[in-house]
Amino acid sequence: MVISSVGPPRPGPEPTLFDAVGGAAFFERLVEEFYVRVEADSVLLGLYPEPEDLGPARDRLCLFLIQYFGGPTTYSDQRGHPRLRMRHHPYVITDDGRDRWLAAMLESVVVLDPDPAIAEALRQYFVMAADAMVNSR
Repeated sequence: MVISSVGPPRPGPEPTLFDAVGGAAFFERLVEEFYVRVEADSVLLGLYPEPEDLGPARDRLCLFLIQYFGGPTTYSDQRGHPRLRMRHHPYVITDDGRDRWLAAMLESVVVLDPDPAIAEALRQYFVMAADAMVNSR
């Protein structure tokens, strides 16, 4: 599957990654897989202010990913601009935390086994986002 196309423009909007994966269900599964890994990693779990109830964090991550990859703007409608660095600033995020978060997310992508082009687009975003969240070295 090719996410972007070469050649003459097609009528209508370009399909998004959200469209290419079949919509919200893909991101719901991705987030569920990710949080299985978070719950198994005491370092990652320790980053959450309410580790006993990850439901709200799951919902926020899912809505953010859906919006970021071209789906409905429910995240911004409910919470305003994502401002990821600002929202994560209160938490100490080290290189180790980044690496654990990234490993958990990339393992979750592998479990879902998307088309290689989609997996690579997700990987590129998650690497960039994880690097940007580090605030303590």
